[in-house]
Amino acid sequence: MDLFEKCTQFTAAKEAAAAGLYPYFIPLTENEGTVAEFRGHRLIMCGSNNYLGLTTHPKVRQAAVEAIERFGTSCTGSRFLNGTLELHEQLEHELAEWVGKPAALVFSTGMQVNLGTISSLVGKGDYVILDKDDHASILDGACLSRGTRKRYRHQDMVDLERVLAGITDGEGKLVVVDGLFSMEGDIAPLPEIIPLCKNYGARLMVDDAHAIGVLGAGRGTSAHFGLTDDVDLIMSTFSKSFASLGGFIAGDEDIIHYIKHFARSLIFSASIPPSNAAAALAALHVMQEEPELSEQLNKNADYMRQGFQQLGFDTGNSETPVIPIVIGNDELTFIT
Repeated sequence: MDLFEKCTQFTAAKEAAAAGLYPYFIPLTENEGTVAEFRGHRLIMCGSNNYLGLTTHPKVRQAAVEAIERFGTSCTGSRFLNGTLELHEQLEHELAEWVGKPAALVFSTGMQVNLGTISSLVGKGDYVILDKDDHASILDGACLSRGTRKRYRHQDMVDLERVLAGITDGEGKLVVVDGLFSMEGDIAPLPEIIPLCKNYGARLMVDDAHAIGVLGAGRGTSAHFGLTDDVDLIMSTFSKSFASLGGFIAGDEDIIHYIKHFARSLIFSASIPPSNAAAALAALHVMQEEPELSEQLNKNADYMRQGFQQLGFDTGNSETPVIPIVIGNDELTFIT
């Protein structure tokens, strides 16, 4: 069989597009955050991750412009060699302080954070344990590692304990979980996960891509529960609340130092451009200076969720600004 034969046999997307039911790769003319323009129509944007609306905040925009004027458009190198600016280190220092950890490390995308962190820490003979609804970047990071992957049923603590109990004592174990699940909108039960990790000698990493700026007065899921000191690693992206592109991992200094020297997705990728770093830093400052943005976000989410429910829509177990509307049929979903 020719390698490319699978490509010519893949017709589902073309058939959906021909039927007017293809919902992906939609080219927007304008995207202001709350409103988008598509083929001459101005539409309300309900699918964005721009939780705090900071892509249009004047301080964020100005910081990006000034960074381009000072540094240009790219660092043209890896963080490992010539691609680290003092700006990157300032951003790392302030992010670590914000989430309550001693150190942080900035990557060029959120996807690369999970790929690099998990694959560098989990080696041969180790185990990585995932919630079955974890983000694809977490699963891919686990696949890149040389360790053994285990998964437990979504939010099922009995099943998590079953998985942990089945691993031989003395083996390295890393539990990785979304703090705020990006499709379901529910929150990881850290008060239940942490005791299990401690009892079975597992380390805990929380992916807060959708929780920073949203939960815990903007500091994330760990802060939401008051359990920051009990979580080993906190990850987040800049493409949501931070109104930029990139991501970071935060934890103890020795752990971050190790990841910095072994995460291939950091070492072999160009560093985050100055404009993105400056925008993320400015967004962090806005979160700190304007906590009412997070408060209003959650009020808006509660209002919208209740409205959908009153109209008879199934919003699943959402308790956050991530609000799924469960239709139950693919074709009907696309038509809707």
